[in-house]
Amino acid sequence: MAAIHITDIEAAINYWREKTPSPDGVTLGPELRALAEVYALMVFHHEDEVDEVGFPPKAWAAWMAWYDSTPDTPCIAICSTSQGDDECKGCGRSFDEVQFWPGMSPVEKRATWRRITMEDSAWRFNRYAERAREAERDAPSTPSADEPEFDPDDEKNWAP
Repeated sequence: MAAIHITDIEAAINYWREKTPSPDGVTLGPELRALAEVYALMVFHHEDEVDEVGFPPKAWAAWMAWYDSTPDTPCIAICSTSQGDDECKGCGRSFDEVQFWPGMSPVEKRATWRRITMEDSAWRFNRYAERAREAERDAPSTPSADEPEFDPDDEKNWAP
């Protein structure tokens, strides 16, 4: 079985801290308390990962709510595995990971996300980083008055 890395637990904790802040600065919400307990045990036992089997149900529900708020796939629509590469230059996933992604568990997907993030070699992290930014996807199509309009025919806008 796949394991959840401590950085994902931290990210889920921060998600819940923002989503349901403490009303008095001391009391934790139930989701945050459940994740904090898992985190504390990991730190106490000097563990970087925790197995998804046996994960406390309340902590699992809180982790899954955080997971559901994350992008599902690292794909940036430049898949080089279809060109015969064993690893996609665009997202960093292996051919098998690309092929079987829909059937992978959330924990397996997060392990893949962690690996490609740590490797930092896929184009999604450098050359085509703008394709990975969710904010640009949601941005209005009309430029603001103080922002020049993008002209794809202008050579200064071409990639090097």
